[in-house]
Amino acid sequence: MLLQFMSREFILFLVTGGFAAAVNFGSRIIFNRWMSYSSAIVLAYLAGMITAFLLAKTFVFSKSRHSTARSGVYFTLVNAVAVLQTWGISMLLAYYLLPGLGMVNHQREIAHLVGVAVPVLTSYLGHRHFSFRR
Repeated sequence: MLLQFMSREFILFLVTGGFAAAVNFGSRIIFNRWMSYSSAIVLAYLAGMITAFLLAKTFVFSKSRHSTARSGVYFTLVNAVAVLQTWGISMLLAYYLLPGLGMVNHQREIAHLVGVAVPVLTSYLGHRHFSFRR
């Protein structure tokens, strides 16, 4: 099990996922100008998810036996779990943990960054075994 996290595939997943996470993080800051923090997290996650799907299908899991449509359905289901993780961690940190620790600067940015990073391993396993199954 540990070996799959030391593979070329996982490294490519991290690189493409890192780019998608940057889209997610950056778009949340932009969306937050016009909507609540909570709503911006979800909309930004969708922007990052579309980016992640296109990059993962092209560069990481190109040998999937699933059609693009089927991969898209599974990808969405795996990401439904991941967005709950991202949202929950982001909200918990931004509104409870970080203020409780006396942190007053950049709470939302730090919270969202941690929230985006948390589902990396669960997403990789979900996409490898469901979304882009070989």
